[in-house]
Amino acid sequence: MKKGLFFLVALLPLSLAAQEESQSAWSHSGLAGLNFSQTSFTNWSEGGENAMSGNVYFNGSLNYKEGKNAWDNSLSANYGLNYTDATDWRKNIDNLNLSSKYGRQITEKLYCAALFDFKTQMGNGYQYNDSTKEIISKFLTPGYLNLSVGLDYKPNDHISLYYSPVAGKMTLTNDTLFSTRYGVDAGKKTRFELGSSFKGTVNYSLLEDKLTLKSTLDLFTAYNETFGNVDVNWDVLVGLNVTSLLTVTFQSTLKYDDDIKFIDADGVTHGARVQFKEILGVGLSYKF
Repeated sequence: MKKGLFFLVALLPLSLAAQEESQSAWSHSGLAGLNFSQTSFTNWSEGGENAMSGNVYFNGSLNYKEGKNAWDNSLSANYGLNYTDATDWRKNIDNLNLSSKYGRQITEKLYCAALFDFKTQMGNGYQYNDSTKEIISKFLTPGYLNLSVGLDYKPNDHISLYYSPVAGKMTLTNDTLFSTRYGVDAGKKTRFELGSSFKGTVNYSLLEDKLTLKSTLDLFTAYNETFGNVDVNWDVLVGLNVTSLLTVTFQSTLKYDDDIKFIDADGVTHGARVQFKEILGVGLSYKF
């Protein structure tokens, strides 16, 4: 969590700079909050397990636009735990995504742009087998760093469609014990791929600013023997403000990475598979 807070603090200078610039040049939006649920049984004849779960989330953007220059920054962080009498505390969501894109306008809706994109998780992840657990991920294990240049089409202030024919993707495994699990050569910490990428973002506030919709789709294919096999990362956040503080949120992530093989409970390795995660929660929130 401390590493995650570092990235939150890293955007503070941008926020301070925004106050010094003209109000028309900077814009920001975001949703942060805490979801919690609890289930308890006492002499319940139909069975069940006591359970608790909670997660804290932050999803914000800080954008600058003046003249022909546009600079879009976004930060998404989620961390959650789940508890039952049978399993004790286990992580159920953990991600840290940071993106920064600078563009120079060449037509009314088209920009020449450069993109920096970084994804990882904050805490350790485990695979559970009966009464044992095996660590399979850490901070920067894996981590994904993408650098690219391309064209950014912005039909309005809510939609961005970015395409790059020259994109570099670096897969990081800070702990080499897990290198091969995430497509890095054994004993190595990094794998670099040159390819083509697409990033589509949607950011809307609807129903008199009570409904927040944010969606980001990342696609990448490498210029090698696997060309045409597309890596996919699709994040969706929907937040509905029931009151000024109470919000219903839906978060989901769909992933497919051709380099990440599926390992079943028996330790048998299979081909890459679609990964999907979703959380529906009710809790306190702050919209800005």
